[in-house]
Amino acid sequence: MALTHEADDDLRNESVLINIDGELFDRNLAKVSVFDSGFLLGDGVWEGLRLYEGKWAFWEEHFCRLFEAARAIDLNIGITESKLFSMLEQTREANKMHTHVHARVMVTRGKKKRPFQHPKLSIYGPTIVIIMEHSAPVSALENGIRLASVPQVRGLPTSQDPKLNSHSKLNCVLACIQAEKAGADEALMLDPLGFVNTTNACNFFIIRKNEVWTSTGDYCMNGITRKKVIELCSNNAIPVFQRNFSLSEVYSADEAFITGTFGAQTFVSEIDKIKIGLGVMGPLTRKIKNYYMAMIENGD
Repeated sequence: MALTHEADDDLRNESVLINIDGELFDRNLAKVSVFDSGFLLGDGVWEGLRLYEGKWAFWEEHFCRLFEAARAIDLNIGITESKLFSMLEQTREANKMHTHVHARVMVTRGKKKRPFQHPKLSIYGPTIVIIMEHSAPVSALENGIRLASVPQVRGLPTSQDPKLNSHSKLNCVLACIQAEKAGADEALMLDPLGFVNTTNACNFFIIRKNEVWTSTGDYCMNGITRKKVIELCSNNAIPVFQRNFSLSEVYSADEAFITGTFGAQTFVSEIDKIKIGLGVMGPLTRKIKNYYMAMIENGD
């Protein structure tokens, strides 16, 4: 089994420093209150960032998404994007990190005076946490991942907008559990209309007759890597479409891959125990991955 966010063990992570509200703590001493909104209710937003050769890939877009999400849930982060970036860099420098690093930036509504949901009970916030680890994807991902379609669907924007990177991820956790019980690495989730949408943790693409397809975007995560793949396809004369498509069209695809900040592009070897293409990374997926890594190296 190859988890999409699984990394090789790195002993350096045992002594990393965690940033909580601008103060650095040893990993084993980093704590937030049990009254924190994030712990009590999943009331918060987050971003994942990737460090390549001393540079945070697309950090401006990640932070723009974070602050937009905070505004959408009426959460005042209380600092500017540049100040938050300074905190990110402070943590990186203190940990002496340079490349193959993953950071998770989390913002909650803060500590509550009583353990109930009303936002006005959060009187000590917000809470800002930055967790940073040495993190190289496991070599097993080179063999691709297996997906299983699951009954758990991505919700409507009127219930829990799937475009928000919110701390509340129970629907995705349930989908992941359903996939694991089916013997797969990750879940392939449908949208409320029954069309193929996304996985429980990543965005999803298929390739049919040299065309790249992904969902309409109405019910999926607002992925930065997803956006970059669509852009680089358009810029390199690769036909790309955001459209509705069914599981039957997925099963007969020539190639399939998922996208995310951690693993960039990871090919899918099988879905519901049906081999996709030849069960190996296809030529167009590899070309897209090469274009993406060149984009990273060039700082585009």
